[in-house]
Amino acid sequence: MLLRFSLEADLLFNAAIPPEAEPVIEEKVTEANTVLFMKGVPKDAAEGEYGQITSWDVQENRLCLRIESGPYTRSHDALLRFRKQIAPAMGKLRLGVRGIDVRHFSIRLGDEVQDSCVPRLPFITSVETDEEGCELTLAMELADLENKAPDRLVKLIEEKAESAAYGGKAEHWELIFESEKRTGVYTGNPTEDMMDRGWIRHGASRGQWIFAPQAVQLVRALEQIAIEEIIRPLGWKEMIFPKLVTWDVWKNSGHAKGVYPEIYYVCTPKSRDPAYWEEVTDYYKVTGEVPIEMIRDRIDGPIGGMCYAQCPPFWPFVKGETLANDCLPIRVFDRSGTSHRYESGGIHGIERVDEFHRIEVLWLGTKEQTIAVADELHAAYSRVFEDILELEWRSARVTPWFMAQEGLVGVSETERVGTTDYEAYLPYNGSYLEFQNVSINGNKYPKGFNVKVQSGEECWSGCSGIGLERWVAAFLGQKGFDMANWPEKVARLVGEPEEVFRFL
Repeated sequence: MLLRFSLEADLLFNAAIPPEAEPVIEEKVTEANTVLFMKGVPKDAAEGEYGQITSWDVQENRLCLRIESGPYTRSHDALLRFRKQIAPAMGKLRLGVRGIDVRHFSIRLGDEVQDSCVPRLPFITSVETDEEGCELTLAMELADLENKAPDRLVKLIEEKAESAAYGGKAEHWELIFESEKRTGVYTGNPTEDMMDRGWIRHGASRGQWIFAPQAVQLVRALEQIAIEEIIRPLGWKEMIFPKLVTWDVWKNSGHAKGVYPEIYYVCTPKSRDPAYWEEVTDYYKVTGEVPIEMIRDRIDGPIGGMCYAQCPPFWPFVKGETLANDCLPIRVFDRSGTSHRYESGGIHGIERVDEFHRIEVLWLGTKEQTIAVADELHAAYSRVFEDILELEWRSARVTPWFMAQEGLVGVSETERVGTTDYEAYLPYNGSYLEFQNVSINGNKYPKGFNVKVQSGEECWSGCSGIGLERWVAAFLGQKGFDMANWPEKVARLVGEPEEVFRFL
């Protein structure tokens, strides 16, 4: 891809630049163009592919620079390098750099990028296209350059261009294991039958169910199997993770890259003073309607959202810490509350909902320890699904869940990093339901939250979400409601369904 950067910026000094400083500037510009900007540039890079100060001028206390570059030592990086290089030399003349003004910044892209690839992207003030490609004019300040915003912007545009050219990449799915076929004893829709039997009813919110005692008996039985057969024997200890997740957590975890269409946002009142809310309460008392617009004016912007992926809010507990060798691998789990995900019209049955119950299993240690724990977990799940729940199931290597939640597809570049999905066959519609997964996340979260290991080895982590609604859907979808057809342990733990409600 053709990639050219053009930057005009001024270094601001604390006083007017005297004539005797100009030879110093000339020397440093030459040194930057021939040495400083060459660092990290491939030896076979052609002239013009790396940063060069093409002109400079002194205007009172301003050193006005024009920097051109290709993909190497990009203009904005060259500017920051030059500031650091020239500051000591000018300091000998009692001149100090006090700031940088960015007067003009543009990026030239090749013809594979059309203006349709850059709609409403941050910092772009104009897009001009011609036969050779397009030129973006950007409005950026020093903080944006220091924050690598130009590089992330270019990367995003390249991803959009590639997606447009190839129609988007398909999510990865690779079969690992498939169980034996089991003779079906039930072909009904488990959600519809649960509703007909009074086991569940829709809640007041979208994608939300109210579980009656009979359904809860099955949910708790499956939860007990997960705890007694998988979690406790493998040494996991229980914790309670927050269910309100703030932006800083999602920034560190990476979810801030793409979580926005699917989260339930959380806002706080601008004031706790009842007088501040009196108009709202009076409106409701008179009209019987909740004044949404009046409330919207009285709340601050969202501080974050409800728990979307259950493991990120754990990480502030270990953020910035160094873990002792003798406590690794750490194995913890959380089952303290609901997770929430706005499924955008894709909700159906009890298996795809906005509010769901999940046991989140999380572990961290060295690379070898993290992989070993995942292998233990795979073996435990396989035994439970095969011998205790007696399901027809399969497993597949898929796009890692953390990549999918950031809008990415494909597989991880590191072989053992990734997600394995477990899928159960649903006879009533002939499809497979993903009802369990195991993910080795590599160093993604330890790196994002600055977690280290005493030995100096790289810290890795993994997670696995046990979605109870999906376990119920998979189990009832194959076994039905006649407990004579249920595996012995499940039937024993559930017991006789308890009828509580009788409606007239």
